[in-house]
Amino acid sequence: MGENLQPDWGSALRRARDHAPFLARALDRQPELAALLSKGDGEAALQWARAQGEHADAEVALRRERLALATAVAVGDLAGAFPLTRVVHELTAFADRALDRAIRTAIAERTGEESTAGFIALALGKQGAGELNYSSDIDPIFLYDRTRLPRRSSDDPGEAAQRYARRIVALLSANTDEGYALRVDLRLRPASEISPLAVPVGTALTHYQGQALAWERAAFTRARAAAGDIAAGEDFLATIRPFVWRSQLDFGAIEEIRALTLRIRESHEGPPAPGPGFDLKRGRGGIREIEFYAQTHQLIHGGRDLSLRVRGTRAALDALAAAGWISAENAAVLGEGYDRLRALEHRLQMVNDRQTHSLPEAAALDNVARLDGLADGAALVEELTQLTNRTARIYEELIGAPEAAPAPVAQASDLAHQLAELGFEEPETLAERIEGWRDGRHAAIRSPQAVAAWDRLCPALMKAMAASDDPPRAITRFERILESVPSAITTFRLLAARPHLIDRLVAALTLAPVLADELARKPELLDTLLDRHALDLPGEVPAIAARMRGAAVRDDYEALLDAIRVITGEIRFALGIQLIEGLADPLAIARALSRTAEAALDLAAQATVEEFAAKHGRVPDSELVVLGLGRLGGGALTHASDLDIVYLFTGNFSAQSDGPRPLGATVYYNRLASRVSAALSVPTAQGALYEVDTRLRPQGNQGPLAVSCEAFGKYQREAAWTWEHMALARARVLFGSSRARRELEAVLAEVLHAPRGQAELRKAVLEMRAEMAKHKHPGGMLDAKLSRGGLVDIEFLVHYLQLGGAAADGSALADTAPAALDPDLEIAIGGLVEAGLLPADVAAPHALMTRMLVAGRLLAPDGREPPPGGARALARACGYASYADLLQAFGEARQRVADIWKQILGTDIQTSEQETTK
Repeated sequence: MGENLQPDWGSALRRARDHAPFLARALDRQPELAALLSKGDGEAALQWARAQGEHADAEVALRRERLALATAVAVGDLAGAFPLTRVVHELTAFADRALDRAIRTAIAERTGEESTAGFIALALGKQGAGELNYSSDIDPIFLYDRTRLPRRSSDDPGEAAQRYARRIVALLSANTDEGYALRVDLRLRPASEISPLAVPVGTALTHYQGQALAWERAAFTRARAAAGDIAAGEDFLATIRPFVWRSQLDFGAIEEIRALTLRIRESHEGPPAPGPGFDLKRGRGGIREIEFYAQTHQLIHGGRDLSLRVRGTRAALDALAAAGWISAENAAVLGEGYDRLRALEHRLQMVNDRQTHSLPEAAALDNVARLDGLADGAALVEELTQLTNRTARIYEELIGAPEAAPAPVAQASDLAHQLAELGFEEPETLAERIEGWRDGRHAAIRSPQAVAAWDRLCPALMKAMAASDDPPRAITRFERILESVPSAITTFRLLAARPHLIDRLVAALTLAPVLADELARKPELLDTLLDRHALDLPGEVPAIAARMRGAAVRDDYEALLDAIRVITGEIRFALGIQLIEGLADPLAIARALSRTAEAALDLAAQATVEEFAAKHGRVPDSELVVLGLGRLGGGALTHASDLDIVYLFTGNFSAQSDGPRPLGATVYYNRLASRVSAALSVPTAQGALYEVDTRLRPQGNQGPLAVSCEAFGKYQREAAWTWEHMALARARVLFGSSRARRELEAVLAEVLHAPRGQAELRKAVLEMRAEMAKHKHPGGMLDAKLSRGGLVDIEFLVHYLQLGGAAADGSALADTAPAALDPDLEIAIGGLVEAGLLPADVAAPHALMTRMLVAGRLLAPDGREPPPGGARALARACGYASYADLLQAFGEARQRVADIWKQILGTDIQTSEQETTK
């Protein structure tokens, strides 16, 4: 029926009584409601209906309210007074209220408590979307928190949760003299074939973060915390958001929806076109296909476009059109078609309050048409035929026609010819190897769709590999990825659609062995290649730590350590890609690597401290402090850096912990420090994290792992060597309270600012450099660290001047140029230049060689000249047009550092014989 300008309540009541036996009986049973409707007072009728839910007996109240609401909503709908949006809103709101009351009643009957804490009802399907059917079931998922669930003291939390779930279902769906309230379908819960009716939150998280099926992603685009512990439900949905909304363009969703559609069409036994038996929901061009169209586009683009994360179908179509992902015309056709199909679906269900979607036959079809206000069934069929043809055509543009039989597979000889033209060695053998990938041995190329996607990608991928520095290695490493990844349709399609991503993949496979090895071990890192947002520099330490914390699949120690490793691996890999592609300055990458390590250290240390305290308590007025040194302290790590750490503790070393298994402070903190090192370095299911180096602690490997701050200060003042004070110049407190940081920073300042004889300091620095030259030789011509005039020599100069403690005018550095004492060498150099101790042009050699060090750890890890592609990438990363230009600049920078060394220390740099004779 077309939309009326004025509601026609009289016609609606006549049609309801004449064509809908359920409504006729409901009106007779509720004369007060019938009177309100006959007066055309729809709002009063709805208010009266809601009041029926105030009965003290929940079972009675829910059924009476449902009957009254069904009557008021139906007549208002037929009258044209309530648009579809109002109808589905009222039906959904009742479902939410009813579900919440059933939960409260079930818990109160058992415990006497008016609480739903720890019991969550997630609404999926049309209830979750806020567009419930007139006579629909609801599809909730019941979750519970074992630690918060109200229960009798004698009840096990799991048994109590199942008891509540059974009672909730009975309260809503059991047929009594008053009828029923809601049909409940719990089959959408995780692993429904084996799981209980109510699922523990932790079990559900594990399922959705690692075992869930593709259709569950689509279902959760409309999920909502609807009843019970709403706040806990919202927290749960926030936790699994990455499972639903993937960060990259997910074109694989199209294949999933296509397969699902074809299965539905093939299994649907009804007629394909409107007529008796046609299913408004499952038929061609019907309700479900419009919903799938919207959800598919949401899944593809919603990971990046937050405006698409809406639940209702009409709202999703409007959002997609507004964002430009679909045309406004298609959105209008599908939206209007959806509204009309839903209205007709409601007419079918009003007749006898049955959950039906199929058009009836003969007189019954005429009856439904007349209930809607049409002349007869033929008019209804004609309208539906035009409507479903329009919507089906749009949907089929998305999914495509059913795939024809696959094209004949190219023979290995054809591929061999192509490989030979590309310059591959032994093309016949290689062609047989590549064709073997398609025989089903790898899950990634097993389905017909995956094979087709691979065949489209293969020529461009082979061409890119042929142009790389090491084609055979690229193929071998790619094959290792295929052996590991369970599915690659999305990856194949994205690579084929965006050719520059192929070059990115090949670069990762050939230019940087570290990245290639990571890809082989963790093929899920392919997402980083495809997701442009993953190639942004990470945020500050708190943001990185929050990302790590949010990735934990459970709220326990082991899960957190795994999450730290996962996120650290993703960030390190993304930074590596940025480096080899020249997308970010290596200096910025070094700082980002350091921030990532700091976040990992902070989280791991916090969690380990809590875990350890659970067994041994805490030492009163005392805490663990972690000092970072070397490149970690200076905030400029490379991909190959260890973490140089010193463990200290505040308070009295003779104190004792207060836990059930007390320990003396020294033993306590040495064991705790060992646990923190293990948390950072021991491989878990997600692999290794960092190598931890604690040799810079007092007395090195001969000393205890952790000492008190007081003992540390005493050692540094009375027994430490000059090289240990040089190391302290790059020390930074990375873990500890503000009070502990101030205490340790005071110790560091005292040591670094202590007066030293210049002649004695100069002698010590020269002896240390000569000793290093004997034992540490440059790895190759690109060794920016150990080569004569390299980074080590800059660091020695900086630390010599820092420990000297005086500016050029004789004033104290700490007072006149505090930046000169910063642990960040870049800042310290600026401060020393300002203090008149270093020439200004030393900053450029330091920046160049730091870039070379950071980039070289991936592109030239042994310091030797890389292959041509790697050499070009190294030059690009360092800001030079060619490798030859980079070498010339490197040579000039080293010479300038050597000149400055001689100017300040009065002698040439002492290097190894090996370097001198090169």
